[in-house]
Order: sequence, then C-alpha cells, then structure tokens
Amino acid sequence: MYAAAGIVILIVMVFGGFAITGGALGPVMEAIPHEMLIILGAALGALVTGNNMHGIKSFFGGFGKVMKGPRHTKQDHIDAIVLTAKLMKLLRAEGPVALESHVTTPAESPIFAEFPRLLANKPLISLIADALTLIVVSSGTLEVHAVEDVMDNALKQHFHEMHEPQHALSSLADALPALGIVAAVLGVVKTMGSIDKPPSVLGAMIGSALVGTFMGVLLAYGIVSPMAGRLKQVIEADEQIFHAVKQVIIASLHGWPQPLVVESARSGLGHDFRPGLSDLLDAMRGR
Repeated sequence: MYAAAGIVILIVMVFGGFAITGGALGPVMEAIPHEMLIILGAALGALVTGNNMHGIKSFFGGFGKVMKGPRHTKQDHIDAIVLTAKLMKLLRAEGPVALESHVTTPAESPIFAEFPRLLANKPLISLIADALTLIVVSSGTLEVHAVEDVMDNALKQHFHEMHEPQHALSSLADALPALGIVAAVLGVVKTMGSIDKPPSVLGAMIGSALVGTFMGVLLAYGIVSPMAGRLKQVIEADEQIFHAVKQVIIASLHGWPQPLVVESARSGLGHDFRPGLSDLLDAMRGR
C-alpha cells in the first residue's frame, strides 16, 4: 500500500511541479509512450537474457511482495515458536520414535494440523521436518553443532533464492539510466535525419529524445531502486520466522528450560513481529 502511494506521490510531484513551473505536458506525454517502448522493451530483453524462467517468475513476483508487504504476521511467529516447541517437547518426553510420524509426514500430523497457515508454508515446514527427521533417524545421537550447521546451510540457500528478485530489481535500476540514454540517442539519430526541418520541428524532436533520458533516470531512482530497497526489507522480515524456528530447535537440543527456549526465539524477532513474552507463554499453555 505504501509503495503504491509513494509512486502516486512521485508522479504527481514530478509532473505537477513541471506543469506549475510553466512546462508544457503535452509534448512530454506524447513522447513518453515511444520512449517507454524502447526503455521497457530493452529492460525486458535484458531480464530474459540474464535469468531463467524461475528467475523471471520470481522477479515479477517481487513486485507483488513490495505491494503486499511481509508474508508472516505476528501470530504466525507465535504459532511457529509454539509448533516447534511442542515438537521438541515431544522429542524430549517420549523420544525420537514418538516424533517420527509427525516429521516424516507433516500433512498428516495432528500437531502440524493445529497450524494450517504454517502448514501451507512449505519452506518453513521443510526446515522443521528435515532437521527433526535427522534427529529421528540418528536416534538423537547427533551433536547439536552438527544440526545447527545443517540448518544454517539450508537457510543460507533458501535466503539466497529469496533475495534473487531483489538483486534483479537492483540490477535493473542500475541499467535503466543507460537504457534511457539509448532511447535518447535513437531520438537524436531520428532528429539528425530531419535536419532540414524548421527549428520548431527540430526542437520538438530533440525534446522528445530527451524524454528518454528523463524517463530512464526517473524510473531508476524514483521507482525501481526504492522498490528494490523495500523488497529487501520485506524479504528480511520474512526471514525472521525461520531464525525463530531454528533457535527453538537448537536451544531445545542444548537442554535449556522451555521458557528460556521460547524467550531466545522471541527476543530475536523484530519489533513489528515480536510478541510479548506473557502472550507467547499463554499460547504455549493453550490459552
């Protein structure tokens, strides 16, 4: 919502300021479709050249993330901590055998079924299930640091994939001013082919060419680069729930008391998603 509002403010202030200071919007509006065709066409070609189908889909999906904001709510973070803590409590109380059916087929687990929103988050469920499956198949003999290393490696790869759209947007923002110059140069070439025209006609053609440079810079620094920055914020917010789950598993394997386990996970969350400790402990008790 804020991203859309920001774009509207940008357009109104830039073009409104130009009009208020005496600029004629007519020639600019007439030139924009032609210049944008060249700029966006070149940008699309570069995007296709530099990415596979998954990367292209992720790139356009990134725009949706910018508009929607973080995927996980504060309640999701509470649920993730409670879910993982319940599984670790079951492991500690009844052993790996009791946990096996839950982590090998999470979709059929009554514990996972208590949290349908989380169950739909396949990467998160895979992180929990895969880490606990390792513990189950090793009969609980794995060293804690080994489990932590495996989880860190899985998170590193998943976060790398999550950030791919943001890197693509940043690269596009860097390229847009140059693509605007490409459009402007083509406009100048067109103008030079009409050098015998009256000054009023040549002036309009040169002005139209300069709109290409203007649009490339405006798109890069006014829209795409801020969107890349916002997307980075959204992705980093969505990463927090994974860190919370990992903290519950590792702290539990170290044998910490459960209140300390959930507090270690809770305290690592950002203020926008961090529940109160009493709220989290109440959720653990099923209140």
